[in-house]
Amino acid sequence: MDQKDKLSPVEGIKIESDYLRGGIAEQLLQTASNHFEKPEAQLLKFHGTYQQDDRELRTASHDGGKSEKQFSFMVRSRIPGGKLSAQQLLAHLDLCDSLGNSTLKITTRQGLQLHGISKGNLRECIQRINQAQLTTLAACGDVNRNTMCCPAPFGDPIRQQMQQLCDAIADHLAPATRAYYELWVKEEGSEEKVLAGGAPESEVVEPIYGKTYLPRKFKIGMALPEDNCIDIHTQDLGFLADVGDGGIRGFNVLVGGGFGMTPAAKKTFPALSQPMAWATPEQVVEVAEAVVKAQRDWGNRADRKVARLKYLIAERGVAWFRERVEEHLGYSLKDPAPIQVEGVEHHLGWAKQADGRWFYGLNVENGRLYDSDDRRWKDCFRAICSELSPSMRLTAQQSIIFFDLEADQRGQLEGIILRHGLPLSEQLTPARKWSMACVALPTCSLAITESERVLPGVIDQLDAAMAARGLEASELTVRMTGCPNGCARPYNADIAFVGKAKGRYTLYVGGNLIGTRLAFIFRDLVPLEELVPTLEPLFDAYRDQRLSVDERFGDFCDRVGLDQLLALSPAT
Repeated sequence: MDQKDKLSPVEGIKIESDYLRGGIAEQLLQTASNHFEKPEAQLLKFHGTYQQDDRELRTASHDGGKSEKQFSFMVRSRIPGGKLSAQQLLAHLDLCDSLGNSTLKITTRQGLQLHGISKGNLRECIQRINQAQLTTLAACGDVNRNTMCCPAPFGDPIRQQMQQLCDAIADHLAPATRAYYELWVKEEGSEEKVLAGGAPESEVVEPIYGKTYLPRKFKIGMALPEDNCIDIHTQDLGFLADVGDGGIRGFNVLVGGGFGMTPAAKKTFPALSQPMAWATPEQVVEVAEAVVKAQRDWGNRADRKVARLKYLIAERGVAWFRERVEEHLGYSLKDPAPIQVEGVEHHLGWAKQADGRWFYGLNVENGRLYDSDDRRWKDCFRAICSELSPSMRLTAQQSIIFFDLEADQRGQLEGIILRHGLPLSEQLTPARKWSMACVALPTCSLAITESERVLPGVIDQLDAAMAARGLEASELTVRMTGCPNGCARPYNADIAFVGKAKGRYTLYVGGNLIGTRLAFIFRDLVPLEELVPTLEPLFDAYRDQRLSVDERFGDFCDRVGLDQLLALSPAT
């Protein structure tokens, strides 16, 4: 498709940016302004930061007109596979206190986010993250973002190989431009020579992405059939391990997942990825590059609403896309193996490693680390880091795993958690363990409703409703987002609440725990206070009509169907 004459405005910004530089350096020096202009705000995403406006801090203008925006920045670290050291976590905790809003967020893609960073502190923040041996480069923007992988540190060769491949993909697909180094990492006043921007051939600077990078964001994840903890079917590109003979024979290559949508635009929709081919472990990195290049060449650059890979797959088909991938590879791939996702683990609680040591997965509700009168997350994590110095991994459920712990440290870890007012993972209900929310209000510019701040209360109501029916042990995913963009992966959950209008949500049911089925709309524009009451008749029917105790709630809803569910729960 020739789109040269109708590129979206963002494409023009990228083309004119001199490989992601734009006017960022000049505007960083403009201390009288608390924000960047729109072109630079777009480019900043590639560098790992979003310009945001805290709606609750807006102030009235002096002339009685519109309220004045109070700009700050979200800074996201890219952490492939969620691998994190105690020192790196401490560095982020220090940053959230010294430069941010005193909270730290574990993301749904195994990364970390700081909020409330001022423009004047932005360079120092990113520089200090790099000094901790992490980066924010490509944590956002139209490139491959944080590559996800099962974080469970069992120490088995299969998961170790997957983590190694995860790192290799992340390194290979990272933007090659020197702009990031020049803007954020190089010491001020340094005489070190750097590559000049604006090389005549884009391949010299960006051999994979070229001058215009990708049409839209791109997400990659690796999973096991028995453990889809990273939601592989929600990724643009997924590698599902084909295991046998004690090792990984290869991977099914899945393409076309993605959840962002705009309800008013019928051309947009959530999609689950589909099997395209099979690749050996040795082919994984070059296959990832070829898929990225095919999306680079053929993705829609005129309309960003339909620029993700899922829309190209929907328009042209998997077989056509595979041909484009094989053109870049220069050889044919094998057909997918007869494997599929069959299970999932949340990796919470205690588990033994292959070397005899232990790991513990601690649930962090909605990923938010903060200190309050009754819950002191940051103090707890600082104590764990200083007293035990464990290795760490972040999960796709916004939680954290502490590992390489000796048997005699188990009680010490639990003691630290409890004395800081935090619950052990074993004390939580399944619904709370499997719940997840995006940031939403007040900082996300797309948010229509609350999400992170209200989901704990919704789970309280949901737990009470299920316990009253003897269903408190039922496992189900519960996800909430402040808008339809789907950052907390709502569209394949057993139950999802998606912000639609002020204080009102679209209520989805019928997805499943393992993430292989899309949910469907049960009710629209449901007020926050009516979310759980609207579900209660469904819980009654589930209790009385399920095929067995093993039939999960989402499976029941899918089997019964929308019409019967609507008959059970009349609209209010």
